[in-house]
Amino acid sequence: MDTPNDIRAFLVSRRARRTPADAGLPDFGGRRRVPGLRREEVALLAGMSVEYYVRLERGNAKGVSEAVLDGVSRALDLDDAERTHLYDLVRAANEGAQPRRRRGPARPQQVRPSVQQLLDAMADVPAFVQNGRLDVLATNRLGRAVFSEMSTQPQRPANFGRFVFTSPQAPAFYRDWDDAAAQTVALLRSEAGRSPHDRLLSDLVGELSVASEPFRSLWASHDVRQHSTGTKSITHPVVGDLDLSYEAMALASGPGLQLVAYSAPPSSPTADALAVLASWSATAAEHAPTTGTGDAR
Repeated sequence: MDTPNDIRAFLVSRRARRTPADAGLPDFGGRRRVPGLRREEVALLAGMSVEYYVRLERGNAKGVSEAVLDGVSRALDLDDAERTHLYDLVRAANEGAQPRRRRGPARPQQVRPSVQQLLDAMADVPAFVQNGRLDVLATNRLGRAVFSEMSTQPQRPANFGRFVFTSPQAPAFYRDWDDAAAQTVALLRSEAGRSPHDRLLSDLVGELSVASEPFRSLWASHDVRQHSTGTKSITHPVVGDLDLSYEAMALASGPGLQLVAYSAPPSSPTADALAVLASWSATAAEHAPTTGTGDAR
């Protein structure tokens, strides 16, 4: 990842969406050459010199203080995810050059056996563990059943970004594919800020940029988000429509890993469908050869 260029593109994109009226500044009319705020207006709102802000927006973040970043965040009205992303980019810029790449292939990321036991004990809810690249590293039986469409991916571990943008099943699986696509890219963009030297992430972004025009367009928007809680509406090939709430929890035993669990209100159509799917998956498992549970198969 090109951190100085990412800083520039992120700040320009945030500045372009905020108007003088949004910021409480007078608009004296006339034609504005840029959408949104001018650099001078951002500097005024942030309480810094224009020269200093221009330097930051050009990607020169060496020695930038928290006070400066707080001022820029307020001026651009950044939300929590955007503010964290800006801090991540500046931190990466101040860490210096990219560390030397390891020789040979990267070691596969794994979860502890106790985490897999926890997943298996959560028999009534779909659950899995994913990393910041959206690789599914471990899952329980109901999680595999709910996201069975991902089993068509030849690559292991299965990856949500690859599924959303390259699988022909994805548009029918996600009832709002546009929203799923935007959220997926925003999560990957956030991870790129946290881990700018992750070669596997760079390879994934390159692969999806070549394969998918929608991915390229969304990646260029520099939108970011935090993955903590929300809803997901899908159409399952066996039980039909599912409206699931999810909670994503960081695993203390695995930096960068999240346990994601889905649920539905008791006696709701989705809860009933999950019960049917749990029974179906248990029956299918009894007649299938024994396999590992370390990915979304």
